[in-house]
Amino acid sequence: MIPEVKKEIIVLDDGREISIETGKLAKQADGSVVVRMGNAMLLATVVSNKEAGEGVDFLPLTVDYREKFAAAGRFPGGFFKREARPSDQEVLTMRLVDRVLRPLFPKDYFCETQVMIQLMSHDENVMPDALAGLAASACIAVSDIPFDGPISEVRVGRIDGKFVINPSPEQLKLSDMDIMVGASKDFVAMVEGEMDEVSEKEMADAIHFAHESIKVQIEAQQRLATKISKEIRTYQVPEENEEITQKVYDFCYDKCYAIAKENTTKHERSDKFDAVKTACEALFNEEELEEYGALIAKYFGKAQKEAVRNLILNENIRLDGRNTTQIRPIWCEIDYLPSPHGSSIFTRGETQALATVTLGTSREANVIDLPTEQGEERFYLHYNFPPFSTGEARPLRGTSRREIGHGNLAQRALKRMIPADCPYTVRVVSEVLESNGSSSMATVCAGTLALMDAGVQMKKPVSGIAMGLITDGDRYAVLSDILGDEDHLGDMDFKVTGTKDGITACQMDIKIKGLTYEILEKALEQAREGRMHILGKITDTIAKPASEVKPHAPKIVKMEMPKEYIGAFIGTGGKNIQELQECTKTTIVVEEVGELGIVEILGTDAQGIEQAIEAVKAVSFEPVEGQTYSVKVVRLLDFGAIVEFMPGKDSFLHISEMAWERTEKVTDILKEGDIFEVKYLGIDPKTKKTRVSRKALLPRPEKVHRPKIQHSKKEE
Repeated sequence: MIPEVKKEIIVLDDGREISIETGKLAKQADGSVVVRMGNAMLLATVVSNKEAGEGVDFLPLTVDYREKFAAAGRFPGGFFKREARPSDQEVLTMRLVDRVLRPLFPKDYFCETQVMIQLMSHDENVMPDALAGLAASACIAVSDIPFDGPISEVRVGRIDGKFVINPSPEQLKLSDMDIMVGASKDFVAMVEGEMDEVSEKEMADAIHFAHESIKVQIEAQQRLATKISKEIRTYQVPEENEEITQKVYDFCYDKCYAIAKENTTKHERSDKFDAVKTACEALFNEEELEEYGALIAKYFGKAQKEAVRNLILNENIRLDGRNTTQIRPIWCEIDYLPSPHGSSIFTRGETQALATVTLGTSREANVIDLPTEQGEERFYLHYNFPPFSTGEARPLRGTSRREIGHGNLAQRALKRMIPADCPYTVRVVSEVLESNGSSSMATVCAGTLALMDAGVQMKKPVSGIAMGLITDGDRYAVLSDILGDEDHLGDMDFKVTGTKDGITACQMDIKIKGLTYEILEKALEQAREGRMHILGKITDTIAKPASEVKPHAPKIVKMEMPKEYIGAFIGTGGKNIQELQECTKTTIVVEEVGELGIVEILGTDAQGIEQAIEAVKAVSFEPVEGQTYSVKVVRLLDFGAIVEFMPGKDSFLHISEMAWERTEKVTDILKEGDIFEVKYLGIDPKTKKTRVSRKALLPRPEKVHRPKIQHSKKEE
């Protein structure tokens, strides 16, 4: 039986189309759609259990995004020809989608839910991550799963001052911003991207432009859902107990309010809150605790959250005693570690990041091999968040999605400030040693310090700040430099990085409906003031990049040679280049680019680098007829001398070309090891060998005019 396919078309401003269809594939899922743009096709499915797991009091939502190599007609790399764990780019796309979907499920919906998105067909002119949010929302929209959507996501670029929705990869290269925006019809829920020092107003305009396009995509999903007409399923609402709620609230609220006002450290405050919770539990007998223990903990959390939020809204006082615009105390240090090529410590309140910089050749570039993208990164940043940074002991299970996401944000914040002509591959590693909010922004600041300490000639230093929001619907407070608790208990996490001249990256997550552009603009302006304050602390520590790399850091020299000489330089099986690296104590990388061989020489020993430079010059050296060169006598002959331009490049100097005067013996003028200048005469047509002349550069002796003898006729 041929399935009945339902379809909707979205037309972008430039005439490109996006289609959403359902009814053909994966019909056993609760909802499935195929989203297509050009030749790019994504399949998105959603399945949600009918009942919540026992004891589960949160939404177990999994968003999975995969790009299949077959979609691009390619084989997976490596030994095993099968897709394995997700790449960093796939993980980042999962996070983008998850952050928009999660807040829109009902607060009391705890059924395990899995959204899976896969790229089935790739189009080199379409960036599929910009369609993943649309696909995820559309498959939920055609299901019976309760969801306060639809939502969608779009990418915004700006080319020659004009905003573009979902630009192609080639267009994106010309854009001065790359922003992903996720939103429902009524409010923006997520923003993430990088920019070339744009203003706060330009960023707000880009978000507004994206939101208008998202509304069109949402309307298409609603039309498609109407064609399906599924009744939303009912689900079991968790048990509530008004009597216990009031009892917990009456006992805990004032105590939590007082603790929040005491201006204590993170661990002191946590211990005091725990003591109140323990005292609250003592109000109940064993039977009540056994039956209502989970509810008591839940209601205590609500009372605590309300107390902290009201303190801020009522008295403009935060958990650590600051007002809403104050930044925590900052101290910085550079050159802390003796062996790395650059290092720094950045500490803001109870958040601390230790950053290191390593300099290398193109061989150390981060290779990207994905179905949708192949290339290299010459600047990259890795972020590590060990459990001791929050005073915890928990299992180590490899790099987390959070670490990948935070590292990517910090990398995007800094990368546009690395000059295009930086000769090095640069790796920054941030180790978060303490965390109480905004460790990714501490990473940006520590990264800036370490890069300048390493002598990387950054265009401008970059600082970052995390903003928060507390609102009860009528009142609101925008918080600068938020704590971990304020992130957890608040309504917004908005990270902004930039230089003194504009924003370089941002990441925003909204946990409530109805964020107005007035609040957004206030948050951006308050963030700018905070960034300037933090930037001042950075430049007080190191005002500009070190003029040179450290003595123990490698120096790099780039040279060019015609590509036909690459083979001779490398040698059979790499013999020549390996011997040269060993004797000069350098690392040498050769890459063919067009008609040239690009040679990178990396080393710490100046003499070794100079020796390697001479070797590169030697292999491609060809003297030019009529030019002057410095040569060295390497061998004397009876009728001349062999002189060397450089090792492996020699010529013949005939005895007649040594001086204008008649030369009886070569040794009368030259000895082995002599260095002098000669003129290159080209190739002798008879011997087919190169010739040089010493005498051509010497002053020519004047002719001696002898008086003419007059003979008499008689003598004649």
